[in-house]
Amino acid sequence: MLVVATLSLKGGVGKTTVALGLAGAALQHDVRTLVVDLDPQANSTIALDPGPTTATVADVLDEPRRSVLHRAIAPSGWGDGLDVLVGAEQTERHNHPDPSPKQLNQLRRALQRLVDADGLLGDPAGDADEPYRLVIIDCPPSLGQLTRSALAAAHRAVLVTDPTMFAVSGVQRAFDAVQTERQRGNNDLQPLGVLINRVRPRNTEHEFRISELRELFGPLVLTGVLPDRSAIQQAQGACMPIQRWDTPGAREASAVFTLLLGRVLRSDRRRDPAEALMAPPATR
Repeated sequence: MLVVATLSLKGGVGKTTVALGLAGAALQHDVRTLVVDLDPQANSTIALDPGPTTATVADVLDEPRRSVLHRAIAPSGWGDGLDVLVGAEQTERHNHPDPSPKQLNQLRRALQRLVDADGLLGDPAGDADEPYRLVIIDCPPSLGQLTRSALAAAHRAVLVTDPTMFAVSGVQRAFDAVQTERQRGNNDLQPLGVLINRVRPRNTEHEFRISELRELFGPLVLTGVLPDRSAIQQAQGACMPIQRWDTPGAREASAVFTLLLGRVLRSDRRRDPAEALMAPPATR
């Protein structure tokens, strides 16, 4: 089981788009997945269209007990094998700027409550043939308790950005946040890579910013970039995975998410602290 956080400390770059695209790729490739919607805007929950629940992630952070988790997780409307730990506006009450260690570990404790006696992440409804293989945490675009809780619970972080003049500082702050949480005790945490979103072809400014990111962050910048395509917003508006939106733009985006899923799953096979690469960017 691998826990992956989609992270950005700059709003409006498409962090939730990446979380949803990765979830759609996991569904397409039969990778049983749980999406944890930590963003108080709850956009992932809206797009995934889960059934009704009697609790939300806010309640889970209040009481990370298995019984509360059962009430806060529902199957997504996208298909079997993809569940949602539903978000809510009330989650904002947990976004303290200076949380205690106990507050930071609530999400980690909650995910551990799903682990059964065999050490596998179980299905809270008890009706699945296999445990979750992947957990995707959609973080809010700020470095408060919620994002830090996600990093405290995660094994990998996808740093999401767009090709604008503020991209470098945003990625740098996100990278530093990963490093800080690692130093605070989560030795399993690694940056999976920097994913550049909303790229327009033949745009000089975008090409310049992408080159700048690659120069500064080297191999951390993923080779596949997400194009700026209206199909992505259309699929989200229809509460459908981009993988089922049959247009050239959707297929282009889907290919990037398939590559990202492959990188995620390969990183799980290599999850060994002795082998993990945690090289800082070329320029800090």
